[in-house]
Amino acid sequence: MSIAAAPPASSLLRQAVTTTTTQAAGNRVHLKNLEQLFRNRGAVQSGSDGAGAAPVQPVVPAGRKRSQQAPLLRLPSFLARARGEVREEQPNVSPRRLERVLRPAASDGPSPRGNIAASWRQLHGEHDWRGLLDPLHPDLRREIVRYGEFVDAAYGAFLAQPDAAPGDRVRLPLHDGAYRVTAPLFATSSVGLPTWLAAAAPCAAQRTSLVGYVAVCDCPAEVRRMGRRDIVIALRGTCTVLEWAENVRAGLVPATDAASAAASPDEPTPKVECGFWNLYKTAGDGSPSLSEMVMSEVRRLLNKYEGEEVSITVTGHSLGAALAVLIADELSGRGAPAPVAVFSFGGPRVGDRAFAARVEDRGARVLRVVNAHDVVPRFPPARYADVGRELRLDSRASPYLRPDADAACCHDLEAYIHLVDGFLGSHCPFRANAKRSILRLLENQGGNVKQLYISKAMDMRICLDGVVGADMPSSPRALGRVEVA
Repeated sequence: MSIAAAPPASSLLRQAVTTTTTQAAGNRVHLKNLEQLFRNRGAVQSGSDGAGAAPVQPVVPAGRKRSQQAPLLRLPSFLARARGEVREEQPNVSPRRLERVLRPAASDGPSPRGNIAASWRQLHGEHDWRGLLDPLHPDLRREIVRYGEFVDAAYGAFLAQPDAAPGDRVRLPLHDGAYRVTAPLFATSSVGLPTWLAAAAPCAAQRTSLVGYVAVCDCPAEVRRMGRRDIVIALRGTCTVLEWAENVRAGLVPATDAASAAASPDEPTPKVECGFWNLYKTAGDGSPSLSEMVMSEVRRLLNKYEGEEVSITVTGHSLGAALAVLIADELSGRGAPAPVAVFSFGGPRVGDRAFAARVEDRGARVLRVVNAHDVVPRFPPARYADVGRELRLDSRASPYLRPDADAACCHDLEAYIHLVDGFLGSHCPFRANAKRSILRLLENQGGNVKQLYISKAMDMRICLDGVVGADMPSSPRALGRVEVA
C-alpha cells in the first residue's frame, strides 16, 4: 500500500500546529459516537419475532484482506419509520441477476469504457449537456458514476483518518488506478469554541479536517481514451460537528474575489451561504484556506502540463457539492486555461440569482444530480437559486430500494451512484443490465433495501457488516500518492 510522504514546510501543505491529545482525538471520538448512535440503521431484521439475524461470515475473495467497518455517516435520519407501512412488490428479477448484483464486483467486470476523445467536450458540458440527459447518454452515465466514485474515495479517506491535519502523512485510496493524487485538501471552520467547552466536548474541538483531494490522470492509455488529461477535485459531505454548525448559517454574504472587483458597481453583488463561504475561505492555524490550497495546486498542475489538452472537473456530495460550485466559480473567474465542469450529487443551493448568473457567465458548467425525494437540494429555500443543469432521478424507480426509503437513504452517495447507474430516462424503467453491485447499498442502507435482496444476501452468506470495501481495488496502482513538487 502506497503511503504519502509528508511534504517539506515550504510546500503547499505546511506543518501542522501541535495540539493537545484531547483535541487530536476529536473527530475520532465524534465518529465513534455517531457509529454507536446510528449502527441500528443497517441492522437486518428477520423472523416472525423481529429478532435480528445472526451475522454470518462474509464471502471475501481469495488474497484480499477484510476492511474495517466504516462509521455510517450519510445524513443519518432521526425519523423512525415503522415497518410494514408500504407493501413491497416482488420485482421480477432472475436468480442469475440477483447473484450478479450481490457480488462484491460484477463477474464480467465494470461497464466497458468506450473512446470518448472526440466527444469529451460535450460530455464535459460544452453545450450544457443538451440532448444528453433525457435519455441519459451511456458515455455520460459512465462519467457521472466514475466521478461519484472519486467522491466516495474522499469519504473513505476521512473515515480512515478523521484526525488528519495539514502536514500529516495522508493515505488516499482511489477506485480509478489511472489517476494519481497530488494533494490532500483540508477545510477549516470559522466557528471556534471556548477552551472550557472544547475540553468538555473534544469531538467538536478540531476545526480543520480532511475534506478531499486533487488528482490527475497520468495513465497514457486513459489520457488517449479521454482525449485530454483530466484534473479532478473531489470533496466529501458534512462529517464533523463544526461542519454541521457551518451548514446552518444560512445568511447570505458577498462572494467577492479578485475577478469580481472589476465588475460594474451597478450590477448586483453575488452572495452565497455564509457557512459554505467560511469553510471555503477560512485559513487554519498554520495552514492555508481550502480556496488557497485548490488554486495553488491547480495552478501548479496547469503549469506542469502546459501545452496539453487539459480539463478541470470538480465533484462533490452534499456540502462537498456546494464547495465544488465555489471552486468552479473561482477557477473560471481567474481565467483557468482549461474548461471547468462540476458534477455534484445531492448538493444544496449555494447562492442567490446573481451568484448563479455569475457562475454561468464565467463559463463554469454545472451538472446537479438530484434525487426527487432528497430534501437537501431544496434548501436553503428562500432567496437562493439553483446553478446549472439538473439530472433528476427518482429513488422509487429502483427495483432494489423500498418505496418509502427514508431521508438518509434518499441523500446517501451510494444510493445516488446506484440510481445513476440504472437511469435510462425519465419515462423508462430502471436499466435491466446495470452492473453495479448493490452490496454497498446494503451496507449503508440495509433498512431501506427490499427484503428480497436482504434475504438473498443472507442466503449467499454475505455479512452486511463485514464486506465494507470488499470491492475496493487491491492493486497498489489504485492507491493515491501525494506528489511533492
